[in-house]
Amino acid sequence: MVILWISGITALMISFVFNRGKTLKGLRSGLRMFLRILPDFLIVLAAAALFLAVVPETVLSHWIGRDSGLRGFAAAALAGSVALVPGFIAFPLAAVLLKSGASLGSVAVFITTLMMVGIFTLPIEKRYFGWRISLLRNGLSLLGALIVGFCMGLIL
Repeated sequence: MVILWISGITALMISFVFNRGKTLKGLRSGLRMFLRILPDFLIVLAAAALFLAVVPETVLSHWIGRDSGLRGFAAAALAGSVALVPGFIAFPLAAVLLKSGASLGSVAVFITTLMMVGIFTLPIEKRYFGWRISLLRNGLSLLGALIVGFCMGLIL
């Protein structure tokens, strides 16, 4: 993390030396983007914290814990397929799930389906690609998510 901070500050200083105007414009633009994302980020993190406070760890462990097996993969795949959570929130949420006892394989399935499978967005996708392509893409993405989860479970 320190290397990331040092790299970012160094790149910012170099940019500032070469073009102060563009650097300041970029910083303002980035700050505006951050402020637009912040409310969504805080809401989802608060919802995740509330969920984890209300749901006992035993229930979480039962559904997506280390010993949940295929049931855990299925629960994670279903949750990821229906959730409409942006990617920048998904990874902090995954860390919270791992700390709460979820298995790495189940979290990998959750994140992969979250990014690649969209049950609620399927009608919109159908409008552009048709049912056949949309269902094929979502089905293959779901299969890929299960393979990723299985591999992550085996490797780590």
